[in-house]
Amino acid sequence: MTEHVTVIESVKLDDKNDTIILLDQTQLPNKKVFLELKTVDDVWDAIYHLKVRGAPAIGIAAAYGIYLVTKNSDASSYEEFAQTFSKMKEKLASSRPTAVNLFWALDRMEARLEKEKAQSIDVIKRALKEEADLIKKEDEEVCESIGQYALELLEPGMGLLTHCNAGTIATAKYGTALAPIYLGQEKGYDFKVYADETRPLLQGARLTAWELDQAGVDVTLICDNMASIVMKQGKVQAVLVGCDRVAANGDAANKIGTSAVAILAKHYGIPFYVCAPMSTIDSKSKTGDDIEIELRSEEEIKTKWYSEPMAPESVKTYNPAFDVTDSSLITAIITEKGIVYPDYEENLAKIFAE
Repeated sequence: MTEHVTVIESVKLDDKNDTIILLDQTQLPNKKVFLELKTVDDVWDAIYHLKVRGAPAIGIAAAYGIYLVTKNSDASSYEEFAQTFSKMKEKLASSRPTAVNLFWALDRMEARLEKEKAQSIDVIKRALKEEADLIKKEDEEVCESIGQYALELLEPGMGLLTHCNAGTIATAKYGTALAPIYLGQEKGYDFKVYADETRPLLQGARLTAWELDQAGVDVTLICDNMASIVMKQGKVQAVLVGCDRVAANGDAANKIGTSAVAILAKHYGIPFYVCAPMSTIDSKSKTGDDIEIELRSEEEIKTKWYSEPMAPESVKTYNPAFDVTDSSLITAIITEKGIVYPDYEENLAKIFAE
């Protein structure tokens, strides 16, 4: 019997063996391989090379990573222990700049460290493990809550389009944008899902299509440039996407190509929903212009998926990993605390204050 995809843990801690067990997303869909990470370099490499990806999963991996690398510290004083922690935090934070959950998780671990400052080193280590476990547990609860709120906006039989992968393997469980699809399936909603392949790293083809197919969801894979025609043909009644960072005004950074989908949805009068855990909302970024966009290598465009190069070796490439969808194109932002509508600057501030 095939294991249901929502029970797969993409990131888990084997504390006894000082190891993070990680589903290597770069090898899907052809191989389901779990890696064993033991050092800060292992964790950095896994985040940078997208072996773990999805903002929540990155945060969980970082939290467990900084716990593991400080667990075996032989520091005899808080100051010495905190210095090691700070060095490891700086290293992990350099892996990917756009996903705010990475920094949120590391800052939360640091806050717990400071809270336990008066305790013994052994107590501090146990507290850091407890905090990392909480980050993972809370993410599962967050995703289910987002899914329930999103389901309120959807009707049985709808055609849904999604971009990139915001599913169970990108989170602790359920996903963000895919959570209502899984929860709807349990209720017999019979959604018809269109998954953009999501160039250049094909997260939609390799991950979303794999996830949904494994779960028995009716999923159809399309090339990114086919989104317009399926919308025009009336096959899509709503768009659901995740995000890596939301600015205070509601601008949302997500995988490259998301903003193009939002523009198409606006043109065809289709609601465009961003599924965003509160941890991805960055009040320090006033607008999308304040969000740093990660640039990646030309190899991902020219050679990665091909037996021979698909472009002249001498040609330049431009490979931003994310783009920012203007808040004016977003119908609603769905969080674990509820559904947020425009004016986003005012209403996001209100939901934070609750």
